[in-house]
Amino acid sequence: MKPSLRITSYNIHKGLSFFNRRVVVHEVRDRLMAINADIVFLQEVQGHHAHHIHRYRGWPESPQHEYLAGELWTDFAYGRNAVYDHGHHGNAILSRYPILRWENEDISAHAFERRGLLHCEMEVTGFEQPLHAICLHLALNESGRRKQLHQLSQRIRRMVPDDAPLIIAGDFNDWRQRAGRYLAAELGLKEVFEAAHGQPARSFPAALPLFPLDRIYVRGFGVASAHVLHGPNWRRLSDHAVLTAQLKPA
Repeated sequence: MKPSLRITSYNIHKGLSFFNRRVVVHEVRDRLMAINADIVFLQEVQGHHAHHIHRYRGWPESPQHEYLAGELWTDFAYGRNAVYDHGHHGNAILSRYPILRWENEDISAHAFERRGLLHCEMEVTGFEQPLHAICLHLALNESGRRKQLHQLSQRIRRMVPDDAPLIIAGDFNDWRQRAGRYLAAELGLKEVFEAAHGQPARSFPAALPLFPLDRIYVRGFGVASAHVLHGPNWRRLSDHAVLTAQLKPA
């Protein structure tokens, strides 16, 4: 029997509070563990920063994706996108299921805004084929997003069988809500909040979400529920709210 899956997507703002005043990655870890998702899609994950371990008290010694995974998510993958002299950051996927293989594809629209597409194949008990999970963080400008969505579509057509289960989640920066129409027409994907509530989730800014920047798209699943987690306990941790969804076999 195919299992239902709990999914979470979150832009963690590199584990720092607003204006980078304090480390909040420990609280992020506690709250993610409380959600108890099967697969977690994370953006703006600090893989390494040589200065922060000296600047911030309590900065984890391990990379953030490893620290956040803890003992709950036994498998994880990290895609390094933005690289600078003192460190790097990118996207990460944490999983309760074995990750069979993964690849990070550079989808940067220009040299000054490095972006990547992290693609994992997972072995999920009860699924006849590997589950394909893609985490991404798209460009701030619309022309860059159009190019990146085209690259995403090309990759899926090339590497994901039409009948394979597929989840794409992340920070789409798509405040005009154009990505959903493109992905539905090109790939037959549906957005979980549109399926559950009729419209994408408002997720930014976390203190008072107004803009639907974060998304979870699926193929081969039904949507049992979808929720935005925000409010006083969350707005101190990132500028984005958290998205969660319960997926059921189609």
